[in-house]
Amino acid sequence: MNIKKYAAFAAAMLMAASTVCGCSKKKKKSDSAKDAPVSVVEVETTTEAPTQAPTEVETFPDYPVAVPEIKKQDTGDFYEAENADFPKALRVESKKDNFSGEGYVTGFPSGGSASVKFSVDAPSNQHYDLSFNIASQRETECKLSLNGKQLTTFKTVKGGKFNQITVHGVFLVKGRSEIFISPSDGNICLDYLKLTDSASLGDISYEADGDISNENAGEAAQELMNLISGCYGKYIITGQYAADSDNSELDLIYRTTGKYPVIRFSNLTVPRGSYDDSHKDIEACADWYRNGGIPCVSWYWNSPSEKSSFRTDETDFSLTDAMTELDIAMLSQEEIRGLYGEGNISGECYSIILDIDSMAGQLTSLKNKGIPVLWRPLPEGSGDWYWWGASGEDAYKWLWNLLYTRLTGYFELDNLIWIWNGQSKGTLVDESTFDIAAVDIYHNGEKDYGSTYYENFAAVQKFAGSKKPIALSECGSVPDIDSAYRDNALWSFFGLWFGEYIEDENGGYSEKYTSRDRLIKTYNSEGALTLDEFTKLRDEEEIPEITVQTEKVTETASAEISTHTETVSQTEASAQTGTEG
Repeated sequence: MNIKKYAAFAAAMLMAASTVCGCSKKKKKSDSAKDAPVSVVEVETTTEAPTQAPTEVETFPDYPVAVPEIKKQDTGDFYEAENADFPKALRVESKKDNFSGEGYVTGFPSGGSASVKFSVDAPSNQHYDLSFNIASQRETECKLSLNGKQLTTFKTVKGGKFNQITVHGVFLVKGRSEIFISPSDGNICLDYLKLTDSASLGDISYEADGDISNENAGEAAQELMNLISGCYGKYIITGQYAADSDNSELDLIYRTTGKYPVIRFSNLTVPRGSYDDSHKDIEACADWYRNGGIPCVSWYWNSPSEKSSFRTDETDFSLTDAMTELDIAMLSQEEIRGLYGEGNISGECYSIILDIDSMAGQLTSLKNKGIPVLWRPLPEGSGDWYWWGASGEDAYKWLWNLLYTRLTGYFELDNLIWIWNGQSKGTLVDESTFDIAAVDIYHNGEKDYGSTYYENFAAVQKFAGSKKPIALSECGSVPDIDSAYRDNALWSFFGLWFGEYIEDENGGYSEKYTSRDRLIKTYNSEGALTLDEFTKLRDEEEIPEITVQTEKVTETASAEISTHTETVSQTEASAQTGTEG
């Protein structure tokens, strides 16, 4: 190892330990935080045998991928709100301009307690676009439900004028369906619902080129990226987050489904005093790769400040204060310390470098063990709930570029496959600095919500491009494989979060978010790749595609949705539909 870089690791470790205290592993929702001090791990080689799979588990047959028979049929049916079902508390008015029919429904109370129910008649089994014409004085969130099941939410346009908001890609079975809309936080004027056949699903592409962003990537990383790209659009790779190095969540999946996931997701943090847990997690990543799987490291970065947390409301750290126009990514620790001493960079900037160098030590340990790894830093960057997203898009992209250049350039980490999880067009970084685009999806209080993923899939591919695989880097419920094929939303992989999303208080399987039947069917679906299947594919010259069965469905079958939304003004809507105001 270059002596200057070794010194950077050591200096970062000492400075981080003396200036920052407190650390917790990220948990979602009601999970309790568990202290997880980590460290810079020394480079070493291990011959430790991988853990053995539990024995005597129930096995299940393969589930073929089955999609409903779809018959495309043009339609443009209007359903006026005044003719729909709604409670007496709401009323019909005609005071505004440019509405359709005899009026519009308004008088919605706050809190989402009132809904309008449209009873629609779908002429065939296919995907539809649902267009709502809505006026509201302020931006208002609306909840959309189908046949009693929440599908998605969308926001109206403020200003008081009618705008057509379209939810794309809703799959409806031929016959009657009930569509509910309710504003959750304010009054709206609801004019109509228009039902049209959808063509947007055909825009999805799975032609990822397999190129890795780091031109100096190692052979193992490039081979893994080629394998992931080869599976893209053919299979969904299974994945599970592990809270600790004991892999209890992955063993639980095996006991429940008879299968192991391919990807083991873990969360590393910069040093915060004790280093044992980091060493164990690094070894767990290495062992998982030796077992034939893929390790993924997510970094929920505890801020480099005295009040330290990854959550914005729990830290006093400001990324804006750390930003500098100086090109510091390739400088040594000594040079950066000199800039700080001379007042050319802030203490916040210096602290960020220390943390990056500390994390580089952990990732270098994996490199020196010959382990390629999916690397997911700065997750959910479009939101303000984590400090790296709270200072805005420019600050986020500055930090991403600093991190990418320092890890791939200065530390020459050639074993990383970079996952960008910014989740918005505004936080999109240069395509030459990431390999996979990903999104996180959680639906509060919902169970087995599988098919609503298309909205996010289509949106990410639209701004990230078709050359990058699109992945589901976090979710609260495993995808429904059949729905994914039906809706043309084949994620590269998914990662189910740990805690209550998989385990109950006694370490058994929890059905709070994903039913046991859904988990079993997902892991035994021919459209999902599990660990045993993935290891066999490594030897395939060409990755085979599966056969998708087409099934007839009846009018009593449940309709489902896969959505993305767009908004146009009522003037544009009138031009498109030929309606009169």
